[in-house]
Formats: sequence, structure tokens, C-alpha cells
Amino acid sequence: MKKDIHPQYHSDAQMTCSCGAVFVSGSTRESLSVETCSQCHPFFTGKQKIIDSTGRVDRFKKMTKKAEDTKAERSNIKSKEEKRQQRAKKQEEKSAA
Repeated sequence: MKKDIHPQYHSDAQMTCSCGAVFVSGSTRESLSVETCSQCHPFFTGKQKIIDSTGRVDRFKKMTKKAEDTKAERSNIKSKEEKRQQRAKKQEEKSAA
């Protein structure tokens, strides 16, 4: 193996959980911040905890609403020519904005 390419290992790295718990473990960093630990993880505590840090539920609702609106908008168009005209109209609106 090559020498001096591996990061330094800290056997007494301090881990800090978002619940406030602090524990010591080994890592290549001196200190780490974690979202869940054994004191607050649902598997160990038996309590259900919903973590929605990125707003996935809101994004899903927004996406389904947009799909329903698009479906309702297109349901009244009958022929291919009408669809082409509507697509062209949308392209013009985009290029004008």
C-alpha cells in the first residue's frame, strides 16, 4: 500500500445527535453531527417519529395536483389538430416570457 494517503483515524471522535445525545466512537473526523441515534431512533425507542426534512409529502401533493390539472385541461381537447394548436400556443407563451 502507498504511504501517507490514508486519512488520520480518531478513535475518540465525538458524535452529537439532533436530540442532544453525545457519544464517543471512531471516525476519520474529530466530531460528527447525526440526525438520529440509538436514544431517539424509532427502532430502539418503540415510538414512531416521522422525519420529513425535504418536504417530500408537499412535493408529492404538488406533483399530483399538477397532473390532475393537466389531465382536466386535456380532457376537453378532441382532435390532434387542436392538441397541436394548444402546444404551439404554449411554446409561444414560453418564448414571449
